[in-house]
Amino acid sequence: MKTIHWLTLGSALALSACQQTSQPPTAAAAPEVANKENSQRAVAERVEAHMLFLADDALAGRDTGSNGHLIASHYIASNFKQLGLQPAGTEGYLQPVPMKQSKLVQSSPKLSLTVDGKATDFAFPKQFMTGPSSHEGKVDVSAGLVFVGYGLVSKEFGIDDYAGLDVKGKVVVILPGRPESLPSEEAAHIASLKARTAAEKGAVGMITINTPKDEKMRPFAQGALFLHMPRIRWLHADGVAEGDYPQLKISASLDMKPAEALFAKAPVSLKDIYAQLEKKQAPKGFVLPGEVNFSRQSEHQQISSPNVAAVLEGSDPVLKNEYVVVTAHSDHIGVGVDMRSKDRINNGLMDNAAGVAIMLETARLFVNSPVKPKRSILFVAVTGEEKGLLGADYFAHNPTRPGDKLVANVNLDMPVLLYPFADIVAFGANHSSLGPVVAKAAGLYDVKLAADPMPDQAIFTRSDHYTLVKQGVPSVFLMTGFTSRDPKQKGGEVWGKFFAKHYHKPTDDVAGLTKDFGAIRYDYGALFADINYAIGTEIANAPARPTWNKESFFGKIFGKDYNTVK
Repeated sequence: MKTIHWLTLGSALALSACQQTSQPPTAAAAPEVANKENSQRAVAERVEAHMLFLADDALAGRDTGSNGHLIASHYIASNFKQLGLQPAGTEGYLQPVPMKQSKLVQSSPKLSLTVDGKATDFAFPKQFMTGPSSHEGKVDVSAGLVFVGYGLVSKEFGIDDYAGLDVKGKVVVILPGRPESLPSEEAAHIASLKARTAAEKGAVGMITINTPKDEKMRPFAQGALFLHMPRIRWLHADGVAEGDYPQLKISASLDMKPAEALFAKAPVSLKDIYAQLEKKQAPKGFVLPGEVNFSRQSEHQQISSPNVAAVLEGSDPVLKNEYVVVTAHSDHIGVGVDMRSKDRINNGLMDNAAGVAIMLETARLFVNSPVKPKRSILFVAVTGEEKGLLGADYFAHNPTRPGDKLVANVNLDMPVLLYPFADIVAFGANHSSLGPVVAKAAGLYDVKLAADPMPDQAIFTRSDHYTLVKQGVPSVFLMTGFTSRDPKQKGGEVWGKFFAKHYHKPTDDVAGLTKDFGAIRYDYGALFADINYAIGTEIANAPARPTWNKESFFGKIFGKDYNTVK
């Protein structure tokens, strides 16, 4: 899962803890199924076995493109084969994803500003930071500057930060984030298009300037931790990297104090712009004086990392040509760079060995069901989630079954199996008819569907399912809720402690988690698989495919003709 901001998460967890104090004590054992027709159950020991293998040190953290991840992929493929599922990749069960890995030559970045003949040099990485280019080895360019506020354009929300500004051949100077007045999920989508918008407007570069709010949430200096990390993008058949805009020669971020130089002789000072942000105003754009000079050098290498796909064919002669897609990402972040640490392997037991284990157990439930689903079920373990949803996005652009026949996606990413959860969260449940489906399926097991506890985080836009959302497929992303059945364990507090101490750290393993939390709840991993199976069954057997809700922003901009809006 993508990184969560801690300040806003803290308030959500505090609210959750208050809410849980009023919950009546209930047994911590997994509840029995209410609908006896669905009496076959997932097995905790199977979930445990999958998790222990995938999070073993031998796989070295399953980094994208690594041998450890390849082992994990073959393990998943082997399990699909043992279950009798049919291959649904491009090479048997595998769908190799071609990628380009780019590394920045650390001694190469240079950035300076020239105004009225006077040059100001910015120090890398103390004052400015940049990453590698995905398309060019050496870059050396000079260009004028235009401040474009947040750099957003949205017809739906009546926003055009480029209005009246000519940025052709210029470098756009942009504020991070988006106005607080916009709904978080919709705003997150619009903000994700900043680079594309700048390129479409004719800009040759983009400089993002830090703000006081962002400095509090994530200090500029923390970026130095990621300077040596390569950038990875998947490649189209023509060799062009997805999400790369070759005309944007300049890409950099500038800290607050050095950024003042860009506005020293501008119509509005940076101090005044920060004051506007404090008042929740959206600053207007204007031309900045002078020009920037930027250079860097990058090294490139082509790599490959596979998705793993398998299908259970549906029983209905017509509906079997439609597919319910179940996804979970199989990668993690590999081995850490801190040489001072005794344990540097980021095993990713919860993120996302747990999700893959639940997907595999869900697949077993479908295979063993005495009544086969009417629609086909397509299981896909995707790679490169931690590098930017790469494998899922490649699959969304290159589906191994017809894209217009993918009716829904149920995504499993990091269920925190450390307490006996009494509710689940389905990010995206409010956008389509899948919300009631999840609520009904969870209710069979006395589990409630909870509202998004972190709406400001826009989690719906930040995991693998979102790549299929952008192809028009109604989707939900399932996560353990914050309510616990055990009155001695407050689920929200446990969840928050996991994020604070173990998320993306070597202690997301059996030893680290059992030391901090006691027993890992593999039995609740089995319960999660039961619920996931019930969700998939409901979708697969419904007369009509899921639909986008009429008021959904994502349904309006991505929904296809075959998704009749209700």
